[in-house]
Amino acid sequence: MDKIILSNLSFYGYHGALKEENILGQKFFIDIEIYLDFKKAGESDNVMDSVHYGEVYEVVKKVVENEKYNLLEALAENISKQVFDNFDLVKEIMVRVKKPEAPVNAIFDYFGVEIRRKK
Repeated sequence: MDKIILSNLSFYGYHGALKEENILGQKFFIDIEIYLDFKKAGESDNVMDSVHYGEVYEVVKKVVENEKYNLLEALAENISKQVFDNFDLVKEIMVRVKKPEAPVNAIFDYFGVEIRRKK
């Protein structure tokens, strides 16, 4: 299946199991892979026959910046749900949530989760 890739989207959100994370917030980076069939769009050269990645970005931004979740798992799940709800052509999605400023006393690039869902 063909895919649209949105890589390393940057947002500021209020997600985490600790109270301070829900109050102070922190940066989150999101990777999305959206799977669908490009054949019709490739032949028509019309965005209406595909999924507009700018519109996907806005859906993801709304979830990350306007809602609060204790778990990255819940954030990822709700991103996938909103993409499916807003874009009928999407058949499968991968969502990776990266939290580079997690309150863990360690040296790391990020902590994160990744989910894959099918319609």
